[in-house]
Amino acid sequence: MPDPARRFPSLSGWPRFVHWVVLLILSLAFAGLFDIVRLPAALLLGAMLAAILVAVADGLPRVTRKVFVAAQSIIGCLIARGITPEIVVSLREDWLIFVSVTLLVVFACAAMGWVLARRQVLPGTTALWAVSPGGASIMALMSDAYGGDMRLVAVMQYLRVVITTILATLAAHWWIGGAPAEHGVFFGWFAQVSWDDLTKTLALAGACALIGLRFRVPGGPVMLPMVLGSVLQANDLMTIVLPQWILAPTYAIVGWGIGLRFSRQTLAQVAHALPSMLASIACLIAICVGIAAGLTCLTEIDPLTAYLATSPGGADSVAIIAASSNVNVSFVMAFQTARLLIVTAAGPALARYLTGRLGIQKEGD
Repeated sequence: MPDPARRFPSLSGWPRFVHWVVLLILSLAFAGLFDIVRLPAALLLGAMLAAILVAVADGLPRVTRKVFVAAQSIIGCLIARGITPEIVVSLREDWLIFVSVTLLVVFACAAMGWVLARRQVLPGTTALWAVSPGGASIMALMSDAYGGDMRLVAVMQYLRVVITTILATLAAHWWIGGAPAEHGVFFGWFAQVSWDDLTKTLALAGACALIGLRFRVPGGPVMLPMVLGSVLQANDLMTIVLPQWILAPTYAIVGWGIGLRFSRQTLAQVAHALPSMLASIACLIAICVGIAAGLTCLTEIDPLTAYLATSPGGADSVAIIAASSNVNVSFVMAFQTARLLIVTAAGPALARYLTGRLGIQKEGD
């Protein structure tokens, strides 16, 4: 029986610049389509999907390590930009709620990752990173630094982001009687920029990228600017500025860096694991809904605020929905930020502990 993968169009034999042209055209087309239907992270998802198609078509474009590390540092600054003084105050006032609930979610996700790894749905540490309830992009990047398969982690993470964002949008629509507004990915390209703040932001990102390249700190290109940027910004020593014309190529580079690592074998593995991925996403959403119900019963938090705060979707998409709804935005974003910080800090240690304790082998062992 002929291999159906062989019938997939191939770019083999075409000049390298043609491969790049195809990649750029597909990236813009998919990003525009995702933007029209208001999917979260449309630029990154569009670039990643385009790169996957080019990769399985024997495409030659590659993202060098230096460029990819630089993009990771920009992502770290982007995360730090969202840690505002209001969020810091909210974290300080309700730290016990944030920490206890986040740890509960982390342990539940670790249990799901253990099941996925034991049943060989996803290999080794990949299963643990794939179900981690942190930011999708940072979990994919961290998994690559700690022995996971970034491609499978990215598929699982962004699939969960899309599903949970749709559910959160429907919940807000039902609660306030209207769909929350959202600016598209092509909005704000020509907004005014503080060049002094932009220079400081790029200097921070560049310095952290160089440190990450020089010392090969696992997760350093993301963690260093995230920690340093948030501390500097919280103490009014700098304001992180990232205009859309910098974020757009950054998202594209990260998407290409992930997607171009795919192969036809990887796609077959994704297809095989998809039912289990969807089941684990449903379990995680159910757990978070249960936690939200508990918060509503034990505190004075309204149901929509509790649901958005515990939603395992992307923090950026949750922020857009929260800002357009009648909820406690500071509480929602403080909860999302606390979870991201705890998962990012505890993820590597938890992955090492579980792989050693349960005898899960790293990819490539």
